[in-house]
Formats: sequence, C-alpha cells, structure tokens
Amino acid sequence: MNHTFSICAIPHTSKLGHQALTPLRLDSEMALLLSFLYILSLVGPVLNQDMPYEEYMAQIQACPQECRCLPNFPHAVYCDNKGLKSIPKIPPYTWYLYLQNNQIEVLSADALRNATQLRWMNLNHNKVTSEGVEEGILNTMSHLAHLYMDDNLLSSVPSPLPASLEHLRLSRNRISKIPAGVFKGLNKLSLLDLQGNKLMDDGVTEVSLKGLNNLVQINLAKNQLTSMPLGLPPTTTQLYLDGNNIDKIPAGYFKGLPKVAFLRLNHNKLGSSGIPKNVFNISSILDLQLSHNQLSEIPLIPSGLEHLHLDHNKIKNVSGSSVCPVSADGVDDYFDESGPRLSYLRLDGNEIQPPIPHDVIQCFRFLRSIVI
Repeated sequence: MNHTFSICAIPHTSKLGHQALTPLRLDSEMALLLSFLYILSLVGPVLNQDMPYEEYMAQIQACPQECRCLPNFPHAVYCDNKGLKSIPKIPPYTWYLYLQNNQIEVLSADALRNATQLRWMNLNHNKVTSEGVEEGILNTMSHLAHLYMDDNLLSSVPSPLPASLEHLRLSRNRISKIPAGVFKGLNKLSLLDLQGNKLMDDGVTEVSLKGLNNLVQINLAKNQLTSMPLGLPPTTTQLYLDGNNIDKIPAGYFKGLPKVAFLRLNHNKLGSSGIPKNVFNISSILDLQLSHNQLSEIPLIPSGLEHLHLDHNKIKNVSGSSVCPVSADGVDDYFDESGPRLSYLRLDGNEIQPPIPHDVIQCFRFLRSIVI
C-alpha cells in the first residue's frame, strides 16, 4: 500500500471557532519540528552504533564539567588544553580520551577506574612521572590500542601494559631503561616510539625488547646509543636511529632484519671504515638515509634501493664503478624490473663537484632527482 504525505494548513478548533492556522503558528510548529529532527539526527547515529539509549544518556550525564562531550560522538571525552592538574573521573563508556596539553602529574586509578572500555588515550604534553603511573592502572584497560605519552617526565617504560596495545608513543621523556619483560604478551604492538629519551646501549637489548613479535616501526632517534641496537624483532620494517653516536654497523647486522625497508641513521658518527662492504645488501630496503655523518665513500647499495640520502658527509667523488650495484657491462641487461631502482639521490654538503659522471646516470636509469 502506498502512502502519500503532503504538508498543508489544517484547520483547528479554538474557543473562537474554526480558524485557519496563522503564518506565525505555522512558523513555530515548523521550528519545533526542525528542532526534533536535529536532535534525532544527533542521537540516531549513536543508536546505529550499537550504543543503547540508557548508556548514551549515562555517558552524556556523567561527562566531567572540566571536559567536553559531544552528543553526536558520545564515546569521546575531550579534556585537552584545560590547565588540569589531575584527571577528572572518566565516564564508563569512553573509548577516546583526550588529556593532552595539561599539567597532569598522576595517572590516577580512581579517576580511570570506570574507563575500562578505552581504545585511545592521549596524554601528550603533561607532567606525568613514572612514580605517577599508579600500579596496574594501564593493565586494566583491556581494549586500549593507542597510548600516547609524548613530552612527559617518565624515567621508565610504564608497566604492566595491556595486551591489546597496538601503538605506544613515549617520545621526549627521560626514559633510561626498559624493564625486562615489559613487552611480554604485546603481540599486537606494531609501533614503538622512544625517540628523544636517555637510552644507552645497555638499555636496549634482546632481553628488554623481548615480546615484540609483530613490531613494524621502532623509533630510537635522539637517544645516547653508540652501537646498533641488538634484539630487534625480525618483523621490523622501519628503523629510525637518527641523532645518536653510532660509529659502526656490525657485519651481517641486517641478516636478522629481513623485512627492513626504511632505515634512518642521519646525524651519527659513521665513517666509511665503520660500514662493512655488503652490510646494506638486503633486498627489502627501499629508503636509506645516512646524512650528516663522516662518510668518505659511497657505500655499496642493493639494486632495489629507491631513495639514498648521503648529504653532509665527506665524500669527494662519485663514479658508476663505485656506486652501481651491477657491473658496467651488464647494465643493459638489467634495464628492466630487476635493474637498479634508485630514483632519488642526495649528495649536497659533500666535496663533490658537478657534473655527475655519465656512468652514474647510465647505471641508474630510473633516477629522477639528484641533489648535489
């Protein structure tokens, strides 16, 4: 059965008898209807997201007065940039909690006692210390996937951590140690950011990193390392070690990292004598950055490498015979998908004088940009 609806002026009864609706009455009723539809548009998506009405009302009503809770996004609680010195009590149906840019010193179990459904917590730019992370509080958050605590006052990696964690960002703290076993059972953790801390060689070991079975990216830039870290999981794809004091790479170091594709060692103390001849001969690597070191020669590179950063070293010359991963006689035979893939080469800040030799151009036929 088809139903047709139309909007028209419907007579109504009053003490004065039958009269047509006035334009003013129509306007007020239309405004009421529009208000109702607006409220429905806010609540509707929530109900469609499997949040019962009772939970929705409880969440909105329990929103801390220091924070903001949006009716159309009730799973999120915004307490950022409020000058808070402590965490207010967080409602039980919170998935996303934003606490960045405050002066919070303590990760309070009392304030977070009901927040067991958290998926995402941002505590960047606060004053949380390791002593301020109350015992066991993070481990109770069995759904937490993203924990951001950049720019705090932590001296150690917090523990215990929930097995659900996928991204852990702890950059620019005062971390000097990684407790043994802290990553045990974190099989979902794919990103670990520890840049800008105080980690030394004895703080990054096979024992301290044990448990990171599915790690993809690890950032150890701007620490106090003097050697390549040991014990990195074989799943590592992105390894960032910029701004340390590393002066050599052990021969065969990358045999234990068969998937590494992005390697950054800018701003270290690497000399050509500290780089074994075939250390970078790994088929997976795509982007190699060795800027701001003490190299006097271009290291041998694999055919599959696409981006090579060698600026601000002590390199005096470049030639096809020294840099081409295939022999000059075989270049024509490799002009296909298996040939050298280098497309970006940066050599500025060295002692190389242009022009680039023809045999370099002939070797790297996919080269699109050279900075010299």
